[in-house]
Amino acid sequence: MRLLYTLSILSYQCLVRIAALFNSKARLMIQGQKNTFALLDAKLQKNQYTVWFHAASLGEFEQGRPLMEDLKQRMPEAQIVLTFFSPSGYEVRKKYDLADVVCYLPFDTPHQVHSFLDRVQPQKAVFIKYEFWANYLYALHRRNVPIYLVSAIFRPNQLFFKKYGFFYRNLLSLYEHLFVQDKTSSDLLAAIGVQHVTVAGDTRFDRVATIAGQAKQLPVVEAFATGNHVLVAGSSWPADESLLVSFFNIHPELKLILAPHVTSESHVEAICASLKRPFIRYSQATIENVAAADCLVIDSIGLLSSIYRYGEMAYIGGGFGVGIHNVLEAAVYHIPVIFGPNYHKFREARDLIAEGGGFSIASGDELNALLLRFLQDDQFLAQAGEASGLYVQKNKGASDIIMQYLLKK
Repeated sequence: MRLLYTLSILSYQCLVRIAALFNSKARLMIQGQKNTFALLDAKLQKNQYTVWFHAASLGEFEQGRPLMEDLKQRMPEAQIVLTFFSPSGYEVRKKYDLADVVCYLPFDTPHQVHSFLDRVQPQKAVFIKYEFWANYLYALHRRNVPIYLVSAIFRPNQLFFKKYGFFYRNLLSLYEHLFVQDKTSSDLLAAIGVQHVTVAGDTRFDRVATIAGQAKQLPVVEAFATGNHVLVAGSSWPADESLLVSFFNIHPELKLILAPHVTSESHVEAICASLKRPFIRYSQATIENVAAADCLVIDSIGLLSSIYRYGEMAYIGGGFGVGIHNVLEAAVYHIPVIFGPNYHKFREARDLIAEGGGFSIASGDELNALLLRFLQDDQFLAQAGEASGLYVQKNKGASDIIMQYLLKK
């Protein structure tokens, strides 16, 4: 079975190389992997305590980030190697300064696995959420390197739980410990005899709490929001924006901060053209002129997690597409969170609805009714916001549980 697995990886590698001829993401991956060994040779110190963190993409990085930051704080001498598989993670975080090396993970073929591990020589390896690269896992196990899986979620439809999934079930025995997000995952693993499991929760709760504690002061946004009912719409897509703008245009009692997922000039111009009340772009706003606007269009990146604090309520985009963006970044500020119908894959969204702090809408009429209730019922608004904040607070602590294991030498 290992041979078939390796042949499938080799086939995938060939397909990515072919795709690189006409696909920019595939090209970035291939070019980036070519630099991996040179980066490791140039930046890593030999014979120094090293912990390897692997994140498939940006979302997994955010789950591993609290652990890396805690590790550096408690063990500043430790080297951190951070690898990504996806260009969408690497290209955004390639300059992450707490990692000694940030690089692409080479394909999971025996030769590349051994070349990578010979250079890194990790004392511990941490895989985040969904990473099960068989050749890496077997090679680490043979080298007696403890392997940890963190913030993992398991579902009944995964291969581990199928009659024919013995190959992937066997991989689970190679981990020193599995840290899962919920009891459902723990129960599924127990049913197939996997006992080295702890329900630690999701490290993203620790991350958003840290972000909130370090939120940037944004005087322009504060001047816009002070004394007003403000909805912050974050990571919005056109389907979201159509509903939001329709409500905003005819409800002068509401101010809107709109932070689209795509901030290209053409898209920002299209948003501005649809607005029928006074608006201003963040790049053109000052403390003196922003209060006269009713809509603040965020045409830059990197501010959203700090902007949510200035809203009374939040709308998270993506729910009319493949799935919603990060609801916890808003919920941590004790404000209710609204999103579209495609949220079911996200446990935190389901939980927020159950707790009374999250609200899913499937149409413009549903959004209009909900926003009007928030605007007209102060008690309902306050209770929903409190439910959001308490949900984040009571789910913190996963990082501390995991760090007890990672700090053991």
